[in-house]
Amino acid sequence: MELQGKRVVVLGGTSGIGLAVAEAAARAGAVAVVASSSPANVAAALARLPAGAEGQVLDVLDEASVRAFFERIGAFDHLVYTAGDTLLIGPLADLALDRARHAFEVRYWGALTAAKYGAPSIRPGGSIVFSSGVAGARPRPGWALGASICAAMEGLTRALAVELAPVRVNIVSPGFVRTPLWRNLPEAEREALYAAAGERLLVGRVGEADELAEAYLFLMRQGFATGQTFVVDGGGVLV
Repeated sequence: MELQGKRVVVLGGTSGIGLAVAEAAARAGAVAVVASSSPANVAAALARLPAGAEGQVLDVLDEASVRAFFERIGAFDHLVYTAGDTLLIGPLADLALDRARHAFEVRYWGALTAAKYGAPSIRPGGSIVFSSGVAGARPRPGWALGASICAAMEGLTRALAVELAPVRVNIVSPGFVRTPLWRNLPEAEREALYAAAGERLLVGRVGEADELAEAYLFLMRQGFATGQTFVVDGGGVLV
């Protein structure tokens, strides 16, 4: 299944892995439609994407706005969900529950809402690709929130693969990847984190967003895969 002429909607597609997916899809001949809550990020993404790409401002937590968004864009082929805030990592005792609830709302409830209103517009042969992370399978201290979101998303993927068939529903589970999700750290601390994390991985480095984008494109093209978690982690779950 080729992507030439297909329409790929990427919610969270203006930075990090989402933008990399939109760029890779466009290179493969698809029309990318990106959406984000930040007007500045939408404008910046459209400046990077080729002519013909579309961008809209969207709050994935506003059900009415999500419904209206899918009504406006009409029929499309693939829905990718990569929206998410800066990662919250730390001891359970220090976890701010209001921020934790917001993170769950964006990553889980936002994805569920997108699937609810987007699935009816997916053309035959199309798919949904969600995002999780290897913390769901291999949590470490301080990852209670991240691990629970990842596990919930993988369960949702399997359930929707059954319910929405023949629309295919899969999920990519990235390992440690260099993305703007780590932008809350000072640059020197961030680079030290990348180096230390990379040394622990079997491939000897952290991943890059464009490498992860290829996993999303594979699941769009792979017409026989549904309900699957595609782990791309540099061997992280093995060490």
